[in-house]
Formats: sequence, structure tokens, C-alpha cells
Amino acid sequence: MAAYSVQVFNAGGKFRVVSTKPMPGNQWIQALVNAGCRVEVCTSQKTILSVEDILSLIGSRCDGVIGQLTEEWGETLFSALKKAGGHAFSNMAVGYNNVDVEAANKHGIAVGNTPGVLTETTAELAAALTLSAARRVVEADDFMRAGKYDGWLPNLFVGNLLKGQTVGIIGAGRIGSAYARMMVEGFKMNVIYYDLYQSKFLENFVTAYGNFLKSQGETPVTWKRASSAEEVLREADVVSLHPVLDKTTYHLINKERLSMMKKEAVLVNASRGPVIDEVALVEHLKVNPMFRVGLDVFEDEPYMKPGLGELPNAVVVPHIASASKWTREGMATLAALNVAGKLQGFPVWHNSNMVLPFLDENSPAPKACPSIVNAKVLGLQVAAPVSKM
Repeated sequence: MAAYSVQVFNAGGKFRVVSTKPMPGNQWIQALVNAGCRVEVCTSQKTILSVEDILSLIGSRCDGVIGQLTEEWGETLFSALKKAGGHAFSNMAVGYNNVDVEAANKHGIAVGNTPGVLTETTAELAAALTLSAARRVVEADDFMRAGKYDGWLPNLFVGNLLKGQTVGIIGAGRIGSAYARMMVEGFKMNVIYYDLYQSKFLENFVTAYGNFLKSQGETPVTWKRASSAEEVLREADVVSLHPVLDKTTYHLINKERLSMMKKEAVLVNASRGPVIDEVALVEHLKVNPMFRVGLDVFEDEPYMKPGLGELPNAVVVPHIASASKWTREGMATLAALNVAGKLQGFPVWHNSNMVLPFLDENSPAPKACPSIVNAKVLGLQVAAPVSKM
């Protein structure tokens, strides 16, 4: 873009830091100002900035940038940032599939991300999608708003009871395990999960909760670690996807694997869109009207594959898994502190998932970068853990 509008904070700051989007809250701005930064926030109404747009924002002098997961950060942008004197970039996201880390390494630019602040809110959204799909909430809402309701009927929007059913988790990391706990505690669901690594935390939790239920005269919940994703798909009544996106999980859910699932199963995805072959999903939903899906992410975001938006058995929301006020403000603050910390020469925090010390507005943030994904390659110092008295 030839011209762009920016909002400037601390105009006389030593470092020039650009944010490609306005971000929630004020703590992130204050963190950069406290570090001596001039902060320029792009206020363009364009939803997704192009590489050319961001090149204009970087200009001839820029020390650091806070970007978004919708932007393509590769050789062109990192080369320009390096030439402008920059050496710090942070995604306002835990994922960084949009970032060519090797290009950043080549130019000596630290790449930050924001883990540790999205776990519960993402799991909550996955649970919300599960309930909405299982109980046909969106269909019923549309029906009511259209003035079609003229009295109770025995078969009106009959959905799935979750209590006592089996929830399947593919990817039992922090978010997958948090989601599983919600479904176990909330609906007394049994768990089957598949992950390359054993989740002792999840297993111990389900075992302990099952023992508690048994002590109360109720049927205990159970867990099972599956030997394959296919085993989860065959046995679970609800399947929630929480894997990383790489070549092994691209189109993990395809036509063949969809056919393995129960005809009235619920499939939820709040991880990455390309984990599902969306064309195959559309066809499956058409042929199996009682199969339901809840999606927060899409294969060709921001677009949906043709037909998906017209299907009543699909609940679709616009990538809002992290959209709680606390989480989004926290993501902005962590992204800012990644850049501010690097510009001040701070070490990298020892545990990128232990972020609460950085988010306490009543205490100074630790003198560290919360999370730098290429810290080891760049040889950045790691802060020693704080000893507990």
C-alpha cells in the first residue's frame, strides 16, 4: 500500500517498533514504551496485510515488528527487516506456520510466539463447539429466529446426549488434555486418546476422578490410550482434534477416515484447518445428516470450501478460539515483551508456558523474552529458573 495510517505512541522513543494491527488492551503498548520504544500501530482497515503492505510499514528503519498469523513472514520480509536494522519479530499467536523460521535464522532475527496463555480458552471454545453441534443449538436458533416455532414436538431438533459417552482426543497436549478434563468433569465422558507421547497427566486425572465417582456410588469414568488415530475415530462418539500441523497431520481427517467414524458422531476442530480435508468433509456431511461438525479453523482461511456454509449439520465460527478478553490481551502483551526483551538484550524465559509473571499488571514483568522459538539456533541466553523460597 502506497500510504497507510498509523497511531504513534511515545514518538521520541529510542527503538522503532511496528505492530501490523491494533491489538487488545493497553498493557502491551506500555510494555514497549517502558522499554524505550516508539510504537507505530497500523490502523489500516484492510483485514490481511500483504507482503508489500508490510514492507511499506517496515520502511528504512525498524527495530522490531509484531505481526499476525494471517501474514506471510518469509525471506522478503525478514531481509527487509534486517536491512532496516531490525532483529526482533513476534507473532501474536502460539502457532507460527506463517513464519519461515529458517529465513529468520539466516538474517539473525529472533522469532517470538505466545504460548501458555491460550490453553483454557481454546479448550473452552472446543467444548462450546461440541455442545453446539451435539445439541444442534445453531440449527435451533436459526429456526426460532425465522419464526418457525409453533409448539413443542417430540422429534424437534433431537441431538446427542454426552453424559457417559466416549470423547476422543487426537493430540493430547496442553489444550487437548484441558478439553478432555472439561468433558470428563462436565459430562462424565470416558476418554480415548491418541498421541505420540503418553499423557500421564490426563490418565492420572481421569483415574482419580473415576475413583471419586465410584466412591459416590456412580459409574466411574475410564481412559484408554489408543494405538492409532483410526482407533479413536472408530470408538469415539465425539472426536476433538488438537494436533500440530505438519506433513504427517495434513488432511489427517480425509474421506477414508471419516468413513470410519460413527454415523452420528461429532467432530470438532479448533487446531489448524488443513488437518481436515474440507472437500471430503462437505461430502460426508451431505451423505450423513446426523453426523455433525464444529469448526473454528478452515483449510483455506478465511474461506470455506463450497457448500460447507449451507450445511445445517456444520457449526462454523471465525477462528475465535483464543478470543477471550484475558487471553487476547495476554497474547498482545507477550508478543510485545518478546520484541521489547530482545531489543533490551534480555535472555529468553526458561519456561514459555509459565507466563503469568509477565501478565501481572501490578508487578514488573521479568527481564526476559517470554518465548523465542529460534533461541537455540541464534545462541540466545536462557534465563535461569527462579528459585522458590
